[in-house]
Amino acid sequence: MATAVPAERDAVARAFPEPGEEVRLPGAVLFRTTAGAAVIDLLAAGVGPARAAAATGAALTAAALTGTPYDLVVSAGIGGGFAPGAPLGSLVVADAITVADLGAETADGFLPVTELGFGTVTHRPPESLVRAVAEATGARTGTVLTVSTVTGTAARAATLRVRHPRALAEGMEGFGVAEAADAQGVPVLEVRAISNPVGPRDRAAWRIGDALAALTAAFGKFAPALESWKSV
Repeated sequence: MATAVPAERDAVARAFPEPGEEVRLPGAVLFRTTAGAAVIDLLAAGVGPARAAAATGAALTAAALTGTPYDLVVSAGIGGGFAPGAPLGSLVVADAITVADLGAETADGFLPVTELGFGTVTHRPPESLVRAVAEATGARTGTVLTVSTVTGTAARAATLRVRHPRALAEGMEGFGVAEAADAQGVPVLEVRAISNPVGPRDRAAWRIGDALAALTAAFGKFAPALESWKSV
């Protein structure tokens, strides 16, 4: 599981009571724990899609080279929620992981990189896994946007909603993690606990502690959902 910062990684780790160990790799430091028969590696991959992709790619490559490739990569953390679909403290599981600002600004508006004739802008997690995790955690499902610049105005939030009407949440790492997973043929999932509304920045209104607690609660229910998905 890849988070942006250690606070998010630690929130996820609290869901798994088994004692863990630190594993140092070239380009990455993992916290390894277990949930039943599953081995879970937690990685604070860094902020932004580029750093997240690089660190996740390093961990994936190291696992493959040792003959223990991962079955799944999860991008997890807190993020902004689009009102009214994703209120503060709620949980969102992505059925589409979409990069919102990879493309070109033109006189006629924004063109995603796919309309320029190359690249990709969306990764889709396995439908059965999204459904299993949503049912186990009570999460909402929809598009989670990845941005390199966090939205800080109502106008920007409105623009994103027009371009992506199914968007429920915004983060900075999901697409980078998904790109790294896709490069090695590993399925990916993104889970976001909502700490603030997408729009004007009002730090006094943020509920980071509540969102981190929601993240812990969600991953406490994750292992049974994962086993259910793997048995399908």
